[in-house]
Amino acid sequence: MKYLVYILKRLVSLIPVLLGISFIVFFLIRLIPGDPAATLLGSHATPDAVRELRNQLGLNQPLWSQYLTFLGHLLTGDLGFSYVYDSPVGGLIGASLPVTIWLLVSGTVFTLLIAVPLAVLAAARRNGILDNIIRTVPIAGLGLPAFWLGIMLILVFGLKLKLFPVAGFGDTLGAHIHGIILPGITIALTLAPILIRSLRASMIDVLSSDYIVTAHAKGISTSRVVLGHALRNAAVSSVTVLGVNIAYLTGSTLVVERVFSLPGIGQQMINSILGRDFPTVQGITLIFAIMVVVVNLLTDVTHAALDPRVKLS
Repeated sequence: MKYLVYILKRLVSLIPVLLGISFIVFFLIRLIPGDPAATLLGSHATPDAVRELRNQLGLNQPLWSQYLTFLGHLLTGDLGFSYVYDSPVGGLIGASLPVTIWLLVSGTVFTLLIAVPLAVLAAARRNGILDNIIRTVPIAGLGLPAFWLGIMLILVFGLKLKLFPVAGFGDTLGAHIHGIILPGITIALTLAPILIRSLRASMIDVLSSDYIVTAHAKGISTSRVVLGHALRNAAVSSVTVLGVNIAYLTGSTLVVERVFSLPGIGQQMINSILGRDFPTVQGITLIFAIMVVVVNLLTDVTHAALDPRVKLS
């Protein structure tokens, strides 16, 4: 019951955050140089035609009136209309958002598959050869940019070994899974070093605790102590680290989507910026912001599930 109350409180606290996001997104888009009406009509448009289109789009209204109209439409799920694509913005985002979600989920899964075993091995063999290797190699790759890692993976596993497609997302479930592996690994290689360092430090701290020493004294096997007792307690702080970095990567997936030609909202964002499609840019920016908020909420909820003290505070 207390856990549900905690979740409800967190959901209620998101309301002013979401309102603030809508306010910031709306006014930041208005700071972009250029007239949307003139952009839509082209360089040969007459001033009268531009003026008429501005009236049709409501761009002549005061900003506060435009914002209230935007907010009213937003509350009904209407993100506006793209005159560049001649389609509702919600439909454009709905077609590309699943690809970005696939990318984030695959990146998170590969990050956990890489980071958790390596961090546990490093902590269990502290200051040994394996620990030094695990600490050195991932950190050495931490400074490598995601676009370079993606290109290297394409060259090796896509073009040379021909194990994975080099671009696109496919049309079937199998093709989706096959096409998202290299982009997911690209994200994991940039995120795993941070999680390895955090989880290793937490594991070392937990393994020196009194209850771990007692568990060893009772004859419990090392693997059971490490995996059954130490890992869960060490994961509490690392969950926050993972959540914060996933939230950060949510807005930077456009780089990976561009490298692998994935039709996600990051790719759609770039195309919309190049085409001066302001309603779509505004809608995608808002969706990105909401995704970051949702990731942070899931992080807090997971943290509360692992640490009961959070729910009682």
